[in-house]
Amino acid sequence: MHIIDIVEEYKDVVINPKHGYGANLNPCLDCKIFMVKKAHQWMQQNNFDFIITGEVMGQRPMSQRKKTLPVVSTESGADDLLLRPLCALRLPETRPEQQGWVDREKLHGITGRSRKPQMALAQQFGFEDYAQPAGGCCFLTDQNYAVKLQDLWDNRGHKNYELDDIMLLKVGRHIRPSKAFKLIIAREEGETRFLSGYKKQFQSIKTVSHAGPLTLVEGEKLDAQQIELACAITARYSKGRDADLVEMEFSDQDQSIQQIHIKPLAEIRQDWYIR
Repeated sequence: MHIIDIVEEYKDVVINPKHGYGANLNPCLDCKIFMVKKAHQWMQQNNFDFIITGEVMGQRPMSQRKKTLPVVSTESGADDLLLRPLCALRLPETRPEQQGWVDREKLHGITGRSRKPQMALAQQFGFEDYAQPAGGCCFLTDQNYAVKLQDLWDNRGHKNYELDDIMLLKVGRHIRPSKAFKLIIAREEGETRFLSGYKKQFQSIKTVSHAGPLTLVEGEKLDAQQIELACAITARYSKGRDADLVEMEFSDQDQSIQQIHIKPLAEIRQDWYIR
């Protein structure tokens, strides 16, 4: 297995997809073209002969339709060196088939969204330990994740992002009481440990008098009123949510600490949730 780091190059695919987005922020066709293009470049650099993928015609609604499969082949530069063994019999012959590098008669003509033919094929070859078929493993196809990413872009005023931004969108409750800042509140111990790794990069809040979550504050430097609101929201998700006062610790990015005693917020406005 050869792994290629595409984090920086892939940004433009997400931000400016030539072929547009799917139901959410998923640039599926541009993504497939990009991936095959990278594979084709590596193939040429390392003297390999052709590329195979596990695509099935009709399995995915945007990138694996009869009209879009040829687009992937052409725009990636792979052309007739891209072989799709699972649905090859539904497609024109590729160079590996024409040259006799592979036997076309042993290839397949699977179509549609069902994974049963692939599972039957796995059973035929004796493969038992494999990931269960899923409707889509890309976070950009997930509506909740896409909403969080769109919120990030809207409130920053641009679509630039870093890998840490993407990682943090996957974790915690995301609450935006103001355009100026957003709270990322851990939901359980594992998320608290994960968010702890980012404390030096963000303003943060933790409960002192009661067990409670760690909260990261993304955005502008908070003023006194915003600090109280952020602490009151965090306190609501602590064990002290019914207490008269909860002692909180607010840390700036320069690690200066303020002790705050605050009454937990009685209710979170629905329009503050990013979901």
